[in-house]
Amino acid sequence: MGSSTEITSKVTSGSPYQLDSPQVLKASSALLRHIKSNQEEKEKSATKKTLIGDNDEDSDAEDTPIHNEAVWLILTTKKHVVDKNRLKPSKISLPHSLNSSPSLSICVITADPQRGVKDIIADSSFPQSLSSRIEKVIGFSKLKARYQSFESRRQLFAEHDVFLADDRIITRLVPTLGKIFYKSSKRPIPIRIAEIEKVEGKRVKKDPKKKPTKEDKSASFAAPLIVAKEIERTLHCAPVQLAPATTAAIRVGSSKFTPEQLSDNVAAVVQGLTDKFVTKGWRNIKAFHVKGANTMAMPIWLASELWVDDADVVEGAPETQAIEDAKSSKKRKSIGDEKLLEGKKSKKSKSADDEDDSSARKEKLQQLKAKALEDGDKKDAPKASGKKKRKSTS
Repeated sequence: MGSSTEITSKVTSGSPYQLDSPQVLKASSALLRHIKSNQEEKEKSATKKTLIGDNDEDSDAEDTPIHNEAVWLILTTKKHVVDKNRLKPSKISLPHSLNSSPSLSICVITADPQRGVKDIIADSSFPQSLSSRIEKVIGFSKLKARYQSFESRRQLFAEHDVFLADDRIITRLVPTLGKIFYKSSKRPIPIRIAEIEKVEGKRVKKDPKKKPTKEDKSASFAAPLIVAKEIERTLHCAPVQLAPATTAAIRVGSSKFTPEQLSDNVAAVVQGLTDKFVTKGWRNIKAFHVKGANTMAMPIWLASELWVDDADVVEGAPETQAIEDAKSSKKRKSIGDEKLLEGKKSKKSKSADDEDDSSARKEKLQQLKAKALEDGDKKDAPKASGKKKRKSTS
């Protein structure tokens, strides 16, 4: 048998599991090569269409999906993630930003009133390099009113590259924006832009029963520099939104990345998932894969066991004993069936032999009968002739 390489690596100290960096780099290189070869084939077919007359001016842009295909990290857990705090939309910092383009178009979805965020972005202390990329600010109430139809949401989706959302209304966006956003790489990323009240360095919790006044609402956003810092930090993060299931996908790069950049981002996201999002961390992780939008998933880490806790595997438990008893009874039944089949075979062979013997005996008896008849005929022949002669003389 050929030698096999284990994808799971265990260490003697610290965490019992860790990524194998050479394996991650190898998978990243192979995946990027495959994506680029597919892109070259698409470019050839696009060139043929252009020669026919289907000319597209933006076909050579580097930021188009054909040149900037998303790369995903696929997380598979052993048990469902059911903790509500871990299921909230969040983010993980990346060493290599997914949104580094200078022509990036940003849309900010904020809690009402939207005028507060617009004033912050227009403030002189807000960085011009960032405000020039924020092309739209919309409040939650106007978002619900203006973008009710699927066509309007699809138009909003196509107009901007990144969507940032106030963390106070992030969980209410799923039914509002729909699957066109949440089944893509443009899921809204949460940002914390609310003003945080502190007394002696400790955060003061607001009374949920107390309704805020108009003055409180207008002053509920943080200072311009704090908001700018939060937005810049968020642009260097990967959005994470786990579902109450065993599988999740997190965008970690694009086809423009180098294998080293992609493997660095994968390592950062894996560490963030195991530390913050997955209950019991590495013990609850079954596998990590990387894949492109239209490629097969390549494994970078596989667990060697399927249970989370050693207590999940109990020797001598009633269930285990019942399984063992069922196996033993099945084994005994199979042995009995074999013996029964052997007995049937032996009976069949005996009956066949008996049939052969009886046919031989019948044939011998027939021969003896025939011989006896012949002998009887020979003895009776002279007596019959003598009687005839005596009758004739008289």
